[in-house]
Amino acid sequence: MPTGSHWTANSSKIITWLLEQPGKEEKRKTMTKVNRARSTSPPDGGWGWMIVAGCFLVTICTRAVTRCISIFFVEFQTYFTQDYAQTAWIHSIVDCVTMLCAPLGSVVSNHLSCQVGIMLGGLLASTGLILSSFATSLKHLYLTLGVLTGLGFALCYSPAIAMVGKYFSRRKALAYGIAMSGSGIGTFILAPVVQLLIEQFSWRGALLILGGFVLNLCVCGALMRPITLKEDHTTPEQNHVCRTQKEDFKRVSPYSSLTKEWAQTCLCCCLQQEYSFLLMSDFVVLAISVLFMAYGCSPLFVYLVPYALSVGVSHQQAAFLMSILGVIDIIGNITFGWLTDRRCLKNYQYVCYLFAVGMDGLCYLCLPMLQSLPLLVPFSCTFGYFDGAYVTLIPVVTTEIVGTTSLSSALGVVYFLHAVPYLVSPPIAGWLVDTTGSYTAAFLLCGFSMIFSSVLLGFGRLVKRMRKTQLQFIAKESDPKLQLWTNGSVAYSVERELDQKHAEPVAAAVPGYSLT
Repeated sequence: MPTGSHWTANSSKIITWLLEQPGKEEKRKTMTKVNRARSTSPPDGGWGWMIVAGCFLVTICTRAVTRCISIFFVEFQTYFTQDYAQTAWIHSIVDCVTMLCAPLGSVVSNHLSCQVGIMLGGLLASTGLILSSFATSLKHLYLTLGVLTGLGFALCYSPAIAMVGKYFSRRKALAYGIAMSGSGIGTFILAPVVQLLIEQFSWRGALLILGGFVLNLCVCGALMRPITLKEDHTTPEQNHVCRTQKEDFKRVSPYSSLTKEWAQTCLCCCLQQEYSFLLMSDFVVLAISVLFMAYGCSPLFVYLVPYALSVGVSHQQAAFLMSILGVIDIIGNITFGWLTDRRCLKNYQYVCYLFAVGMDGLCYLCLPMLQSLPLLVPFSCTFGYFDGAYVTLIPVVTTEIVGTTSLSSALGVVYFLHAVPYLVSPPIAGWLVDTTGSYTAAFLLCGFSMIFSSVLLGFGRLVKRMRKTQLQFIAKESDPKLQLWTNGSVAYSVERELDQKHAEPVAAAVPGYSLT
């Protein structure tokens, strides 16, 4: 294996070769000027609203269609004569593949374009739904409706959401609220429509029509105009080096042995830059809490209709409950996004997210006691509102932790973490229903999972604030005169330095600098 000096020597040779090319320096300066000219701050409007509209349609064609697969649950179970657990795998695989391949969607978006990724995803998802209409077994549906359609949705979902974050800053929560409301609006409209299609054309005809509908993702992709933002002040040099390495790599002969080494070096540099947030303690806590939250939120969309049917609600009324869930989800998306953008709540968006997740958990705990349509309607309203609320704030909370520059990659990881819970939670719930003969155990487990997610994230934030307060107290007690130290024109606070160095003396940690 090459040593560090060997890597350095080869890199130096390549850089020397590149710089010897005629006009190299002038071209690089020109490209730098063009990139700076194209860089801009989030416009908070303009074409950004078209991006919101495109993301709105993407959430309809991905998340709303995924939710409506639960309406096929009884049809699949009856036609293929399988139990709850086996049939539930269809919905689980769709959700799992969508989230599991979310980082792949981010990679395609970052290295090709968001437009290419969403259009390709639309073609794959449509193909999966069309092939599903010819299914002869549940295994066939696992592959087509589960894997192929889920992969298509993965290429569309996270890049579209990340694009909204690039176009908005001041009104980010409102923009996300409108964009994510497509899931609720789509569920409200598609749930009764899909039920009607099943009655008129059977489940095969309904899947075929949905396959044509999902092709609209290609239109959504065309709306995603790229934008280059001004990078965070902490990483412009690293980003410039990474881009320069990519340009240089394209000019090196593909048959050179040094090319392979340069490619590996460039790849490591880019991946380290894109996924450096994985080492942040705040992101680790968020990731763990997302696992429990995702476990709890998925089974309801699979079992609400079967549960309603089991307590004597008709098929149309059960589909109507899904519609109510969807329309209230819309209200939660938009109103919660608007409220948390207000000045009085803007600094408490993190707390609002915890509250919304916790409320959905409490709704789950009450569900086994609700065994009639008049009681299930208020449940659908409450659960739908807070479901829309926390879904809107997931990208906002992620941005608060990792920043805008890494948002696309971070969202890919966050949605990737949804994959395993989405895969296992409906079958586990189905197994509990088959074993106990009741939905109570399944719903209680989901409720406690979501409440634990909220408590864990809140506890992590509380510990961080207590630690920050303690470090401030230590700084004042050790030397009240240590307020600010400077390095050239850049100023750093003592509080930030102590946070990074675990309360080590600033003068000892940074020798050569003067304290003022």
